[in-house]
Amino acid sequence: EESNVQMLLPAACLLQLTEIQDICCEFLKRQLDPSNCLGIRAFADTHSCRELLRIADKFTQHNFQEVMESEEFLLLPVGQLVDIIASDELNVRTEEQVFNAVMSWVKYNVSDRRQHLPQVLQHVRLPLLSPKFLVGTVGSDLLVRSDESCRDLVDEAKNYLLLPQERPLMQGPRTRPRKPTRRGEVLFAVGGWCSGDAIASVEKFDPQTMEWKMVAPMSKRRCGVGVAVLNDLLYAVGGHDGQSYLNSIERYDPQTDQWSCDVAPTTSCRTSVGVAVLDNLLYAVGGQDGVQCLNHVERYDPKENKWTKVAPMTTRRLGVAVAVLGGYLYAIGGSDGQSPLNTVERYDPRHNKWTLVSPMSTRRKHLGCAVFNNLIYAVGGRDDCMELSSAERYNPHTNSWSPIVAMTSRRSGVGLAVVNGQLYAVGGFDGTAYLKTIEFYDTEQNQWRLCGSMNYRRLGGG
Repeated sequence: EESNVQMLLPAACLLQLTEIQDICCEFLKRQLDPSNCLGIRAFADTHSCRELLRIADKFTQHNFQEVMESEEFLLLPVGQLVDIIASDELNVRTEEQVFNAVMSWVKYNVSDRRQHLPQVLQHVRLPLLSPKFLVGTVGSDLLVRSDESCRDLVDEAKNYLLLPQERPLMQGPRTRPRKPTRRGEVLFAVGGWCSGDAIASVEKFDPQTMEWKMVAPMSKRRCGVGVAVLNDLLYAVGGHDGQSYLNSIERYDPQTDQWSCDVAPTTSCRTSVGVAVLDNLLYAVGGQDGVQCLNHVERYDPKENKWTKVAPMTTRRLGVAVAVLGGYLYAIGGSDGQSPLNTVERYDPRHNKWTLVSPMSTRRKHLGCAVFNNLIYAVGGRDDCMELSSAERYNPHTNSWSPIVAMTSRRSGVGLAVVNGQLYAVGGFDGTAYLKTIEFYDTEQNQWRLCGSMNYRRLGGG
């Protein structure tokens, strides 16, 4: 327990019991959370646990938008606050967030802390603020206006913004942008099953803001829908609308927030279908048509708006996961209509042929799958008995699967995707309830962490 570690670690440090120190530090790494990371950081600093301090620092910087809302943040000593906000690695959307965090800290105990405002404010990069925010919010704040050093910092920022021709001569720590996090990619959750019915709703997750926002819904309700991105457009393939199996396709343009239905339908109705893009062609793999489980595979050429059948899989698969790696299309797990599968096969488009590769260690249908760091990750799903939280990954160079740490929840019908270099597991069914939670895989600490919830619970969305 954390309380035990807080007693053990100082004693281990004092007695130079390195092995116990390492065990305690590893435990605290796994406990890191936006609500406690500052306390763990201070604890690591006090006891000279450099690796734990580094990890806690990185966690704090990456999750600053949540950390700044915590009580620990408001209780920080001024020196630790400065250490954090001075970092180039601070993960913020705008410098306005840093200013707001600083002012929240000062106003938490304004009588004692107003004297520290000049020291703290010099580490807020005021020249990077919008002119409106600088003048309307910073410049009009009574605490800022009442201190000469703070007014000087505001004037410096105004000069930087008003005199662009002079900016080369005004460069310094306050004009240097914080190192940009990877931006631009967002995660879409499309359709699925919620509250006993198929849904048409669509929402998107921005990892920078940690917020889910609704976007335009599809024209049809779709659960068991296959979703993939081709040429920056989102395709929703097949599915089931609650009454009928579908072969229709819808295409979403995020620039216009509109769905179009002018895409040619697949040759077969398909739900629980796997969809992926290989060589700028959209593949639809397996699924079921209401009569039988399918081994059919077809691919869509957007230039011709046409689907063409290719070689069928060696096994019929519904609830199959698909992935593209190394020029091959992989079909992973699923069910043959009778029982879940652990078998995996891959398609070579050069020879129009499917070949079996090493099977997973666990039978899985309705699993999530994605390529992350040149490995194929397979998570969750359902075996013969229950929904799964376990996860494993495939290395094509060794043709082998190896287990990784389990997710925090059992998830069948889960979506898995990589966004901005982060692996996310989305929604699903845990055996009792439909889920709207999402979690991401922390590779450094080898654990899954919850990171918010969708607006809708979703099973079998894309």
